[in-house]
Amino acid sequence: MAGLIALVVVVALIVGLAYSSLRIVREYERAIIFRLGRLMGAPKGPGLFVLIPIVDRMVKVDLRTITLQVPPQEVITRDNVPVRVNAVAYFRIVDPKAAIVQVENYMVATSQISQTTLRSVLGQHSLDELLSEREKINSLLQGIIDEQTAPWGIKVSVVEVKDVEIPQGMQRAMARQAEAERERRAKVINAEGEFQASERLKDAALVIEDHPIALQLRYLQTLLELGSSQATTIVFPAPIDFLQSFMKPRGGDSSS
Repeated sequence: MAGLIALVVVVALIVGLAYSSLRIVREYERAIIFRLGRLMGAPKGPGLFVLIPIVDRMVKVDLRTITLQVPPQEVITRDNVPVRVNAVAYFRIVDPKAAIVQVENYMVATSQISQTTLRSVLGQHSLDELLSEREKINSLLQGIIDEQTAPWGIKVSVVEVKDVEIPQGMQRAMARQAEAERERRAKVINAEGEFQASERLKDAALVIEDHPIALQLRYLQTLLELGSSQATTIVFPAPIDFLQSFMKPRGGDSSS
């Protein structure tokens, strides 16, 4: 009876050890194996593999793209404007061994690098550049962060500046500046229109000077336009030459 119990115990231990030695890694994961603290070859997976109980230790690494929210950062722009900026970075692990061996915590390290790079890069640009050249700044951030995280086996694909918070006083100043700019453009356009109209009037005066009949034709056209209106009373100028024919004294009415 005692021998049977011992056999059952041994079989249970063997089954337990065999079960604990089996590992399954998904398609988007890789397993880094340490045997007695020493890194063992290439990453394992995906699929089923066996570990040596007690001797081997496994660390899983996710190869999917990770979305990293960069916390809001207080930045002083090149033209001394305080702004509050946050961003988002997308990266993935391309070398699982480096991500585990070369850095203690790749998520924390990448986040810290992203924050310091964000402050450094935006501090070298003016507020106008930050607002109008967002794509250029995003590309610059991506290149710097990717270069700094490459030794950790990380590939940064995209960095996007999300929100730029400007102080209320600066917002009002920018609104006044935009309004003044619109007024300036309106005045310039109005002046251009006046200049072009004066040029056309000058050309018309030259034509009338060379061809006096043109003035008579324009006068008749004006009378035609006035006649088509709904007004009951129409006042129009008459040429002096036209009225002089009525002002001449008649031959039979000469006084003695």
